[in-house]
Amino acid sequence: MELSISERKNRILEMLHSDGKVKVNELSRIFNVSEVTIRYDLTGLEEEGMLSRVYGGAVSSYKNYFNMNFKQRSNTNEAEKKAIVECVAGYINDGETVMMNSGTTTLFALHAMKSKKHLNIVTNSIAIATEAGEYEDFNVILLGGTVNTRYQFTSGNDALLQLSSYHADKLILSVDGVSMETGLTTYYQQEKEICLQMIRQSNTTIIAADYTKIGRTAFVKIAKTGMADHIVTNTRALGSEIENLKAEGIDVILV
Repeated sequence: MELSISERKNRILEMLHSDGKVKVNELSRIFNVSEVTIRYDLTGLEEEGMLSRVYGGAVSSYKNYFNMNFKQRSNTNEAEKKAIVECVAGYINDGETVMMNSGTTTLFALHAMKSKKHLNIVTNSIAIATEAGEYEDFNVILLGGTVNTRYQFTSGNDALLQLSSYHADKLILSVDGVSMETGLTTYYQQEKEICLQMIRQSNTTIIAADYTKIGRTAFVKIAKTGMADHIVTNTRALGSEIENLKAEGIDVILV
């Protein structure tokens, strides 16, 4: 059966996820279409920020994201992140305690919640704490600890000890990878224990992850995907992975 353009692109992305690179001539043979068609597919995916073109094929561009600073990350997939956080904000009620780890998506989530009343915000994100401190109705607790200046978060034993004193109604968690096979993952080993403890000390865990994170595996495993109550991502997320998550009974919201 001939695949549609979107189905073919999803298959290409699956191959990129597993192998890190693809070749035009091999894709042409696999999908039984011309090399011109494959090049057109790859160009479209590159424009969407899903891969980088190289001579004769393409490579995954996701590692380039890891090398960006915080400001550069904020500008990547901004529209998709903002769509996600508008949905996430709907889960937050006035007067609740909300934990938030560091990340550009969680920072956007803070912006989406600015009309909420009397929130307690517990975070290891310096950027989130700085902005939330300007909201009169928000009580902000920034976890102390070792400071990562490039990505603006705190971590370490001091942060974990302080975090152990708090319990939250909701956790908004930004991750670098979501996969049924490898779980919720992050590139930052320093943040693993912070994120895991936040999950354990929150009534509800909401994963906010744009479509580029779905089907990805980053450096360090935080927890099994089943520890998430809700995963909010974009409709462009890898279809096969979304179906796997739903099959395990995880509530996946596509925006």
